[in-house]
Amino acid sequence: MKITVGYLQYKPERGKVERNLEKVNSLLHDVSFDLLVLPELAFSGYFFITPDELMPFADSGFSSKPAKYLRDLSKTRNSAIIAGFAEAADGVLYNSQYAFLPDGSAVVYRKSHLFYKEKKVFCKGNTGPVILDFRGVKVGMMVCFDWFFPEFSRILALKGAHILALSANLVLPGLGQRGMMVRSIENRVFSIVANRTGSETSSEGEGIKFTGLSQICTPAGEIVAFSDEDAEEVKTIEIDTADAENKWITPLNNLIEDRREDLYRGLLDD
Repeated sequence: MKITVGYLQYKPERGKVERNLEKVNSLLHDVSFDLLVLPELAFSGYFFITPDELMPFADSGFSSKPAKYLRDLSKTRNSAIIAGFAEAADGVLYNSQYAFLPDGSAVVYRKSHLFYKEKKVFCKGNTGPVILDFRGVKVGMMVCFDWFFPEFSRILALKGAHILALSANLVLPGLGQRGMMVRSIENRVFSIVANRTGSETSSEGEGIKFTGLSQICTPAGEIVAFSDEDAEEVKTIEIDTADAENKWITPLNNLIEDRREDLYRGLLDD
């Protein structure tokens, strides 16, 4: 199936939800897409040190202004929109990703692999790998540091994912972007990296810089859309998801059929 996919890369301001909404709305003016991916913690900002710092900007039950905005945008554009957000549920916070569909429904994935001081703020995700099914296109939902664990992407691929959608706040220069290119190649799927730009300083005075370099990659490892480190922009491109259903590397090698599952049992020993 041919669909138009894209990402939005920008610099959110920590704690400035209204201002971030205005900027995203401006960037998306007159942009057409079937599937769009926004960064991790797309409207709240990132570098919070305690749950209490972040809680005022968390979303419970999709009642926040960003959630309402994205749901309405999904309906009016007849598209699927994926974004990272801080989710308040069961008295704790999750670093989550929601996907809104034109019928008003939503699918949620909670980040499995927490990075650095996120461990002081969030609980480990408990959803496991999540597949979004949109018009027959299967999208594997991922958040930032999840890219580092090839087992996670492989599970999504085995569940039928055509696309890996990574909402990210990447800080390790170039690693996540190159890593997701490898995830595309080793699973023969498309990948979308929606990263943010800019920098933030925590309440403890520690600064981090985000790497930008958002990209869309084909199952063959070709980067077909790309942003530089500081750009605030939306990039879209038409893809054919049938390319992600072909797992043949050579006429004699199939990526799925050639797996040696008998040798991989050791992954479960510990």
